Amino acid sequence: MEEVKDSDTSRHFLRQWIDEDHAAGRTGGQVVTRFPPEPNGYIHIGHAKAVCVDFGMAKLFGGECHLRLDDTNPTKESDEYAENIKNDIRWLGFQWSGAGDAGEAGFYNASNMFDTMYRIAENLIKAGQAYCCNLTQEEWKQYRGVPEKPGTPSPSRDTDPERNLRIFREMRDGKYADGEWCLRAKIDMASPNIHFRDPVIYRIRHVSHYHLGDKWCIYPMYDFAHPIEDALEGVTHSMCTLEFEVHRPLYDWVVDRMDEQGLLVVRNGVKIRPQQREFARLNITWTVMSKRLLLQLVTEKHVAGWDDPRMPTVCGMRRRGFPPAAIREFCERVGVTKVESESDPALLEWCVREELNRTAARRMAVLDPVKVVIENFEGSRTVTKANNPLDESAGSREIPFSRELWIDRADFQENPEKKFFRLGPDREVRLAGACIVKCTGYEKDADGKVSLIRCTWDEGSWGGNAPDGRKVKGTIHWVDAATAVKAEVRLYDRLFTVPDPLQDGSDGFLKYMNKDSLRTLTAYVEPALGQAEPGTSFQFERTGYFVADAKDSKPGAPVFNRTVTLKDSYKPA
Repeated sequence: MEEVKDSDTSRHFLRQWIDEDHAAGRTGGQVVTRFPPEPNGYIHIGHAKAVCVDFGMAKLFGGECHLRLDDTNPTKESDEYAENIKNDIRWLGFQWSGAGDAGEAGFYNASNMFDTMYRIAENLIKAGQAYCCNLTQEEWKQYRGVPEKPGTPSPSRDTDPERNLRIFREMRDGKYADGEWCLRAKIDMASPNIHFRDPVIYRIRHVSHYHLGDKWCIYPMYDFAHPIEDALEGVTHSMCTLEFEVHRPLYDWVVDRMDEQGLLVVRNGVKIRPQQREFARLNITWTVMSKRLLLQLVTEKHVAGWDDPRMPTVCGMRRRGFPPAAIREFCERVGVTKVESESDPALLEWCVREELNRTAARRMAVLDPVKVVIENFEGSRTVTKANNPLDESAGSREIPFSRELWIDRADFQENPEKKFFRLGPDREVRLAGACIVKCTGYEKDADGKVSLIRCTWDEGSWGGNAPDGRKVKGTIHWVDAATAVKAEVRLYDRLFTVPDPLQDGSDGFLKYMNKDSLRTLTAYVEPALGQAEPGTSFQFERTGYFVADAKDSKPGAPVFNRTVTLKDSYKPA
């Protein structure tokens, strides 16, 4: 597991809560947390924060963090999602631990506990704590009522346990259609908390389960399954996002029933009673975070898949070249609070730059090429440049140099603006690491676009300094035309044009999609980039940070995704 910082921001209210319980002996000597995603989509940056919290707290206390797939809704779940959740968590730098229920340490499927959940539900029925109800959803809304007034009991609420047990078993055996019956917990129809008014704990779903096939046609609700899973696994601290705060009384009610049925784990002589606390979810601007809307983007082909580099998914960020350390740092900086807020993606991008500045190798690439001919240069030479000026151990590489080069079109102006210190007619510029050249002329194509720049070089300036000590202000990057490798470069931008794409509701978010969120260029790159390993990050000098695309980049035909630009005006607090 990745090392977790013991910083001021990690000393949040959740840590204080765990600290107190651990010190008081309520954990049985071991803190156990869990990360419980539903395998109905790919995890995104919001889930990454929860991963850092759940795994991070376990690590700080020398405990365990379980990975549990809460696969209680068969209509939307799949092995594809399950496997990618595992891959993304490992890539983020974490590894689950514990006993596990399928031969994999620390890994659990909620569906593997269905037999136990069913027995618990039958015991609730026998104890008069649950009943079968055949009210429709619309009818139930009327019976449930509003928080300000007590609800009306279902006609089935006080029926005989034997009758309820018979109907529940008939539900299990497939006798009834979806929605015809459900099992409700018998709690408090006068509670101001709507979630406590006889909630559904089992419903009928005649759908094949990706993990269990057609073994079941009734499935537990998340609010019922979740506390049972925590209790059976011996979880001490169950951390959720704020929307589950109103569900906590139901969580505690289920744990109480587990205790009555003698099902709580005993660790070192201590009965482990799971507890739930809530923290603010990570909301980020300029994107959408709903799995439903992300799935819509994928299925309607507005993006190229869940791992499209414009997506806020973990696999999308990986393909874009975001280092896992930068994502962890971002989550650390956002912090853990109980106040809902929105984070600017510029902070995440700042963390990415900070990390890549330390770790990424430097290379030269020309994204909008125009040819330069140095008319008085003969033969060829090599330029030695450091792979990373901040890391001596990264070494250096040799770059070919000859009379024909590519430079970026933006580094030449026919009529140079004030404070433009790059190349122009009768102007000098330094070619990075090589020499000083002076423009002696240029040519244009039929469309009036500069197509060729003619120069001469100062033969005493090899290495970059003028022999007479004159100052040359501008330095530009270049690649050797004879040995450069042609590459596809993808420039990614924000997927939406407004900070809040849901400002008009979820039905209208597509109208704010940014039609320029992806631009594809044909570039020339230095030879070393021709064999770039897919997934490897680089700083293209003076341009930005890029990564060799994990899917499409091949030796001799590289494809690079822009991760972030080289600089931004954003400054973290």
